[in-house]
Amino acid sequence: MKPIIFKTGQSEETSTLAMKVAALLKPGYVLTLEGDLGAGKTTFTKGLAKGLGIKRNVNSPTFTIIKEYTDGSLPLYHMDVYRLEDSDEDLGFDEYFNGNGVTVVEWAHHIEDQLPLKRLDIKIIRSGDDHREITFHPKGSEYVEMCKELSNESFSN
Repeated sequence: MKPIIFKTGQSEETSTLAMKVAALLKPGYVLTLEGDLGAGKTTFTKGLAKGLGIKRNVNSPTFTIIKEYTDGSLPLYHMDVYRLEDSDEDLGFDEYFNGNGVTVVEWAHHIEDQLPLKRLDIKIIRSGDDHREITFHPKGSEYVEMCKELSNESFSN
């Protein structure tokens, strides 16, 4: 499947897209987020959390690497692996990737060799102050199906 591209304006539109994604998530799903600083990775994750019914404030786990949010319909494991560049350390990521929740990995290219083969890679590019281009690259049949369902929904550009 070709990548799917969504264009969003204000951060609320990025959150709305993420909430639509959240409605399609299942235990064990892994989403990777790539994009420059300020691109909207954490905004997207906040939208996922809201879509999962998580009430706690979601922020980037830059200094803790992993934050767990377990008060929603599915647990959300939010990772920021930016500081793990060139790290060969086994931090138990498999437990999260194969767990009963959804894992979101910011700066995933830093742990590429530890990521599951089946996942949804998401790249966020800023195209102006309030505009984002969000590209979904599904890897695995369940992610392809999820992207097909998302692409069939109407989403304001």
